[in-house]
Amino acid sequence: MSIGIVRRAVAVVVVGLLAVTAGCTTGTPAKAPDGVDRVTYLTAVASFGREAYAWVALEKGFFRDRNIEVEIKPGQGSADNLKLLAAGQAQFSANDLSGVMVMLGEGNHKGGVRAVAAIQQRTLNSITVLRESGITVPADLVGKKIGGVPGGAPMLLWPAYAKLAGIDPASVQWLNVPAQQTPATLASGKVDGIGQFTVARGTVERAAQGRPVHLLPYSDVIADLYGNALIAPTRLIEEDPDLVRRFSEALLEGLVYSIDHPEEAGQILHKHVPSADPQAAAQEVALMQPYVLSNARAGVLDPERIARAIAVLQGAGVIPAGLTPADVIASGFAPA
Repeated sequence: MSIGIVRRAVAVVVVGLLAVTAGCTTGTPAKAPDGVDRVTYLTAVASFGREAYAWVALEKGFFRDRNIEVEIKPGQGSADNLKLLAAGQAQFSANDLSGVMVMLGEGNHKGGVRAVAAIQQRTLNSITVLRESGITVPADLVGKKIGGVPGGAPMLLWPAYAKLAGIDPASVQWLNVPAQQTPATLASGKVDGIGQFTVARGTVERAAQGRPVHLLPYSDVIADLYGNALIAPTRLIEEDPDLVRRFSEALLEGLVYSIDHPEEAGQILHKHVPSADPQAAAQEVALMQPYVLSNARAGVLDPERIARAIAVLQGAGVIPAGLTPADVIASGFAPA
């Protein structure tokens, strides 16, 4: 998939996002007579182990303690999640923050959503390949096929990663693959690599029947990128900041509990999503631990880092000039 195709796809998504936003009266949930806030939360992608913290927060009562009732739904990447937020069909979602910046920048859409807390302090995005492929560096990807979720962060960030790694983004063909099918698609040999999170190594190796994988992390060549962040519609942030604050606190409490208790997190995910492998989930949660905390705190968003990340993406030609940290994050909901 060429950079032009990626940009056109992003443009189409953002135009749809703007159209949905124009037709949406509100993304703010109505207050129930019992005073409980009922909201819908979208995971970043599907129900992988790295998403277990949301179910942990639900199971441990962290949302209930803050007078919130949550329905958790599996997301399908930044593009779909933002459309659902704009349509008022969900109030919160986890999204790769860099992917969100690409979408906002490409569409010059400023005002629809904001990040309120970081989930991971650096990007988990990578190209994952089987070790037997012989692919060890980005240059080895030239002429290869990569499977990824359409509108997902690995695909959206690919042009920046490729350029900074010194290869032509158009020299690699991207194939659209549903999130849950990416490990099996790589294992079957239908693609040479997949856009996948670094913490999914064990999940991919299980799908490949134990064959080891090799990772090409985006963080090796793109500095200052956050991983997933908690995203909320600007309308909700303005109309009910207390709900946004309470939800953020509960989700982050679930996140910290999960990385401290990965085995329990895996079991909780399996309880709520029976198809999830509890051992694979626990492994993903454990591998995520180094990515979560900044100076022993979870959720930290640094506007200066956001500014540097924007500059990197602009320098790579992925987004045009004009996007600012204030267009990306809302202050006052996460540790400074």
